[in-house]
Amino acid sequence: MHSTLISSAQHLLESRTRRIRRRVGLKLVKAHLNAVAVAASVAALLLVAAACGESRSHTASGTSPPAKRISAGDFSRASFDHSTVVDNPWLPLRPGRMLVFKGTTFEDGVRISHRLVSTVTDLVKPVANVRNVVVWEQDWRGGTLAEAELAFFAQDNEGNVWHLGEYPAEYEGGKIVATPAWIHGIEGATAGIAMTAHPRLGAADYAQGFAPPPVNWADRGQTYKVDQQTCVPAGCYKGVLVIREFERSKPDASQLKYYARGRGNVRVGWLGANDEDHEVLVLTRVRNLDAKAMAHVRRQTLLLERYAYEASKAVYGGTAPSTRR
Repeated sequence: MHSTLISSAQHLLESRTRRIRRRVGLKLVKAHLNAVAVAASVAALLLVAAACGESRSHTASGTSPPAKRISAGDFSRASFDHSTVVDNPWLPLRPGRMLVFKGTTFEDGVRISHRLVSTVTDLVKPVANVRNVVVWEQDWRGGTLAEAELAFFAQDNEGNVWHLGEYPAEYEGGKIVATPAWIHGIEGATAGIAMTAHPRLGAADYAQGFAPPPVNWADRGQTYKVDQQTCVPAGCYKGVLVIREFERSKPDASQLKYYARGRGNVRVGWLGANDEDHEVLVLTRVRNLDAKAMAHVRRQTLLLERYAYEASKAVYGGTAPSTRR
């Protein structure tokens, strides 16, 4: 009796298994191929991690929904209905959010300390009739302020974040010595993409903005890895996106930026035999500024902008002033 029941159960199980296999066979094959791809890329990833100080991670194929191809040539004022609401999960820009990074870089063959503070202000700047979020950044190298920068970002209706320009003030000996500003629509400069709405492996690289000489801004970005893991002093993150940034005129030299969903940039590394800076940064602190701290940030940002109008009349002088939201 028991043997008959067991035999019947086995027969039923085998029958159901055959039906299930017919339905999901293709998925099983795809899963197997994905697993092979994972194993093949782990060794390369470990080499990158050693160079960049990355924690243990794994590679997986992209799972984001299909999206139309986007390029810098798609910029259109009509696509920015709510441009200052930058809620792209890979690059959220919420006013009052401050990210503090620490690491090292090389200058003249010597490794020096590097500290970067990036703050999303409560200011809005119009560029080419598009309202932009103003980000204020300060860059210390070797314990000395090397650069202060205003950068302008806007999100289109599809969720792509655009970079419409920046004003960097470069310091030496405590004094501003250069201001290579570029703004979309002025002196041949054009906006670029800071983060696509749906980053995918295998997608074409894209311009992150363009400015002709003497500024020579020609940075490009491309999805390099997805579904990574990384730990930094500010926390551990899964499902991390890695974007490779590079210039076509500088082969085999790239910067790697690691983005965590809902947080943004959490790590910076490098890749390539021709990379000279070997810059490494990790997110050490995240602050949500109170009203008093935001007022200080606003004053400092507007002070830098006031100087920008004097120092960069040909470029920044052609823009409307930043105003509070």
